[in-house]
Amino acid sequence: MEFDAVLLPPRRARMVAQGLWHERTINDELDACVAHCPDKLALTALQVEQGVTTRFTYREMASMADRIAVGLSRLGVGRNDVVACQLPNWWQFTLVYLACSRIGAVMNPLMHIFRERELSFMLKHGEAKVAIVPKTFRGFDFERMVIALRPALPDLKQIVVVGGAGPDSFEALLSGPAWEKESDAHEVLTRSRPGPDDVTQMIYTSGTTGEPKGVMHSANTTMANIIPYAQRLRLGADDVVLMASPMAHQTGFMYGLMMPIMLKASAVLQDIWEPKQAVESIRAERVSFTMASTPFLTDLARTVTETGQEVPSLRTFLCAGAPIPGPLVEQARQVLGTKIVSAWGMTENGAVTLIQLDDDDVRAATTDGLPLPGVELKVVDENDQVLPAGQPGRLLVRSCSNFGGYLRRSHLNGTDADDWFDTGDLARMDAQGYIRITGRSKDVIIRGGENIPVVEIESLLYRHPGIAMAAIVAYADERLGERACAVVVPRPGHSVDLPSIVQFLKAQKVAIQYIPERLVVRDAMPSTPSGKIQKFKLRELLRETLT
Repeated sequence: MEFDAVLLPPRRARMVAQGLWHERTINDELDACVAHCPDKLALTALQVEQGVTTRFTYREMASMADRIAVGLSRLGVGRNDVVACQLPNWWQFTLVYLACSRIGAVMNPLMHIFRERELSFMLKHGEAKVAIVPKTFRGFDFERMVIALRPALPDLKQIVVVGGAGPDSFEALLSGPAWEKESDAHEVLTRSRPGPDDVTQMIYTSGTTGEPKGVMHSANTTMANIIPYAQRLRLGADDVVLMASPMAHQTGFMYGLMMPIMLKASAVLQDIWEPKQAVESIRAERVSFTMASTPFLTDLARTVTETGQEVPSLRTFLCAGAPIPGPLVEQARQVLGTKIVSAWGMTENGAVTLIQLDDDDVRAATTDGLPLPGVELKVVDENDQVLPAGQPGRLLVRSCSNFGGYLRRSHLNGTDADDWFDTGDLARMDAQGYIRITGRSKDVIIRGGENIPVVEIESLLYRHPGIAMAAIVAYADERLGERACAVVVPRPGHSVDLPSIVQFLKAQKVAIQYIPERLVVRDAMPSTPSGKIQKFKLRELLRETLT
């Protein structure tokens, strides 16, 4: 695979000179952990449905990473080859990334909610050579799905199945044989190690163009974010990080996989969000930090209230993905005894803004925080002129952690000659530099921290035989932040209801989280003279209908 990470070279000298790029890789960090704390507990992975817990010390984790790396090389994986990994928060996810980094391969994390429609595009566009999937998870057969897709994926040479019983199982191909003891293992593990500017992660983000975009990151761009992030949150080697947010999201990947290793800390992974299990894990493992979207915080506070099981070790809960209601901040602070930190970020940058630990709690409910060191922000009007404090406008970011570009979509990179990246979001900034996201110029709905690709779903609805016009808009939801509503104009002589739309989209193999949960049927759409649907009017209509 040839990676066109065109945004990295022009800013390299400046980033290194300013001390913002650290010139290290995850290999350096893992090797340092083995040298300094080999027998420290590094990873605890909980499989909730199976009731299985797996643990690794740093020494054991490094040895398994080497084993899987050599196993991948036996499958023909080498430098710049893409390994797609559609796994829940299992230990294999972490170890596959570390193994890829040993041999210069690039990991492509894929959300486990993705089905045929999403996967067929991503695996083909990313030219994945190997796809690693669970046999089953939450009742769904991933092996069967990927096998069915394989004939249309000429680059896919191997499917590896976690929990499988055949010769293609993860255990048979990667984690079982002692590959690291083979005579050529040292040479395999050292000949292609990536440098800090090499692409190490390629992760898809749901956009508004109808196709996901492959975000390319290097060690320098990810670590440039993780280091100041951890410093602002005062995290260190004594911390235990719980990650129940999906590792295939940047949240889980950067702060549940990479950050604990960089801190020489301990990570606890939970594959299914079950709040009672989370409370038990926090208590048993002495978890001190976690990061998740607003629904997780709501569930955790409710569960502690209902069970009476307190979580005294949990110092900080960073909440991102949707605004945090003021009453929830107050309730969580009282019930959990935990500092609630609001934040905002993107797949392309990682976390961009966080409040500070010493800030008043009201900041968590009314702002999305201050930029991290190495990040600049400005709010501009339609002519790119900076707006006064308090005025909403387009949010631009110039960051040391800005991505390397979109794979084979450089025309969409959205970064100008001065490195300002157009986030596509609308925001206002107060006099102290705190921002508040006020809307999105991009048509993306965030449901419980998960981006819904609006344009893609709308294009599918236009294929429905009974629909003449369609638009997807957000409506507020107390738990998930937003849900999706389909507004449609039926074709003459047709009637449309929500069950038929759900059935239609399921037949198109759309992820269940992307399917609209409310339907509004209209005789006509509000539109501009040019015929463009005025979604702001639909949102207003929906708000009036729901109040």
